[in-house]
Amino acid sequence: MIKNYLKIAWRNLMRHKSYSFINISGLAIGMACSILIFLWVQSELNYDRFHQNGDRIYRLTAEASQFEVAISPAPMGAGLKQEMPGIESFTRILGPTSTLFQIDQRKFEETKGFYVDSNFLELFSFKVLRGERKKALERIDGVLISEGLAKKYFGEQNALGQIIRKDNGSNVTVVAVFENNGSNSHLQFDYLLPMASIATTNEDLKNNAWDNFNFYTYFLLSKTVDPSRSNITKLEQQINSIYKKRIADLKVTFQLQPLKDIHLRSNFQVDITGHGSIQYVKIFFIVAIFVLVVACINFMNLATARSARRAKEVGLRKVVGALRGQLIRQFLGESLLISLIALVLAVGIVLLSLPLFNNVAGKALTLRVIDFRFWLSIVAIAVGTGFLSGCYPALFLSGFKPVKVLKGNMKTMGANRIFRNGLVIVQFIVSIVLLTGTIVVYQQLKFIKNRNIGFDKQNLLYIPMKGDVWQKQDALKAELKANTLTSNFAITSDVPTDLNSGTVSVEWDGKDPNLQIVFPVLQIDQNFIDVFKMKVLEGRGFSTDFKGDSNNYVLNEEAVRVMGYKLDNVVGKPLTLWQRKGMIIGVVKNFNYKPIQQKIEPMIMKINQWGGTVVVRAGVGNTESTINALEKIYTKLNPAFPFSYNFIDQDIDRLYQDEQRLGNLFNIFAILAIFISCLGLYGLSAFMAEQRIREIGVRKVLGASIFGVVYLLSANVTRLIAIAMLIAVPLAWFAIDNWLQNFAYHIDIHWLVFFVSCLSALLIGWLTVSYESIKAAMMNPVKSLKEV
Repeated sequence: MIKNYLKIAWRNLMRHKSYSFINISGLAIGMACSILIFLWVQSELNYDRFHQNGDRIYRLTAEASQFEVAISPAPMGAGLKQEMPGIESFTRILGPTSTLFQIDQRKFEETKGFYVDSNFLELFSFKVLRGERKKALERIDGVLISEGLAKKYFGEQNALGQIIRKDNGSNVTVVAVFENNGSNSHLQFDYLLPMASIATTNEDLKNNAWDNFNFYTYFLLSKTVDPSRSNITKLEQQINSIYKKRIADLKVTFQLQPLKDIHLRSNFQVDITGHGSIQYVKIFFIVAIFVLVVACINFMNLATARSARRAKEVGLRKVVGALRGQLIRQFLGESLLISLIALVLAVGIVLLSLPLFNNVAGKALTLRVIDFRFWLSIVAIAVGTGFLSGCYPALFLSGFKPVKVLKGNMKTMGANRIFRNGLVIVQFIVSIVLLTGTIVVYQQLKFIKNRNIGFDKQNLLYIPMKGDVWQKQDALKAELKANTLTSNFAITSDVPTDLNSGTVSVEWDGKDPNLQIVFPVLQIDQNFIDVFKMKVLEGRGFSTDFKGDSNNYVLNEEAVRVMGYKLDNVVGKPLTLWQRKGMIIGVVKNFNYKPIQQKIEPMIMKINQWGGTVVVRAGVGNTESTINALEKIYTKLNPAFPFSYNFIDQDIDRLYQDEQRLGNLFNIFAILAIFISCLGLYGLSAFMAEQRIREIGVRKVLGASIFGVVYLLSANVTRLIAIAMLIAVPLAWFAIDNWLQNFAYHIDIHWLVFFVSCLSALLIGWLTVSYESIKAAMMNPVKSLKEV
């Protein structure tokens, strides 16, 4: 019986090749899109799941005023473990750090490394390929490197025991080689250095500082600890109580963040970079479901469009004794066969498009050909898709009355028109929502790129101070001034693109003693405001003409507001920062020094007395010459360290990579969803033309024009798309508004966005149905009246 069903199904596919091609290609594209998105979603959800004790590992985070950070004080791990029996062990991470490694005469500057406690590899299950796992981090002069670095430095030689010179100073020995970090860990590193090696040089470690937040602290909770949210809340209360005993005047609260939540549920100002977003995971999971549903609807409409051609077949089968259940099984079998063929094509599409998808999504996804669970999943998708898309046509076709069918009375088949039209409405709801989302994402990204952030970011390049430059700052300034290409420079403690440090040690007249606000502090020189082309609203910036400026301060507008001053009378007011009394000498216009997802916070600027980063504004058209000039100066003063530079505008662009990828993916899936919807709409138009072919012939005999017939057939589609618009617009507005709330500064949703997306959907719909409508309108009425 099954063999017979399959044989009939295959014959039907071969008999109507164009129909089969459209049907299978629509399902294949929908499945391929869904598989790609599910691979991406699975990758995002699998972060940090490979650690043996991952369900018991928590990270300590902190919140002070408006400042939420993923770091904590250096001694908190040991202090909490001593007083809380529920904590089995802890480990700390400092970094990421930049280190210069030298092997023979070759020098490599590596930026993906951490200082970690000796038990780091006991908490985390990173695979060590060579070396002793338990003792690797106990050697103060040791270093652990990745398999990639080992190959890069030593080729095919055994890296264990090799000597590497570190930062042009002491030597370190390779004590272990670990497997290259996969993309499924929030900790991405190429080398590890023991925390003990900086125990005497790091101020926080030396002084056991409970009020400085610089370390990532992870706890392994005891197996006896209940992991329920209510119990974790109790542990957090204990932590806050213990900290308050140590530092009573600092208002800070601590939370325990599960390891598995770090990648997707972290929104901290000081954190390891590279996290994802649970919101984006949900968005694309819904998109995958919608695209698959649209593909199924497309199949249903195409199947019902051919119902008239299958009606006599059904009638004859029923006359000779076929039961409805047998017919349902036959049509479901055809559906499943089409679905499985579409699956094979979908896997091929995925294999071909995966490199492009990885490039757009910034991933390294692979199709796990030998993974039984993967194949089981996609076969389940195919079977589910086949059943979902085939159930309505099977029930519809098997329900034909043989007497009416064989008499040629097809009128009763219009009973399911509401359901069928509803499917088309759903398709265009999805298409309009995706179109609207694509437009808004594009506009928001354009807004981010072109928004005035408070300074001119173009042609600003910077070089971090390293090695001997710290002791040769006067010589560096002299060299920079002497060259016209580099004379427009400033020296700042931090690049104002993603500034994460802050202090609560700020006092001013009239301050509420209970008020605690975190003020980011930027240390700048006298040229900074001019180099960055910032606008001074009141007073002045720092100047070499005023010797007392070393104790003075410049604020941004937000700081003035928070302090309760007015802009026109703030200059000259006293201000104390870190117990150093000074005076406010100027106010600059607010500028973004963090991603625009975050509001501009109150900032204090003071004179830079120790260095940090050199920022140079290159002349228009002189960027390459400026880089060459900087390299000569830097190499002359600091020959032991390789020259490196970056551009501030590129750093800012990198802050919004996730949003850029979201926009690109939205473009792709919106286009594909619309394409699949058009196939479904084509099926409906074919069905309508086929059902009304005799009516059209009569109308033409009575004098109807081609335009009149086309209008008649298109009117119903127009109504369906209009209904889809009414439903899609509020849904799109709600989804878009929810996404835009992630940005402190964003575009306003204009009615024109909805107008353009709805008009586009309408034009696409008209274009799709026009072929069948014109074809039916141009048909010879004599021939059409002979049909059926």
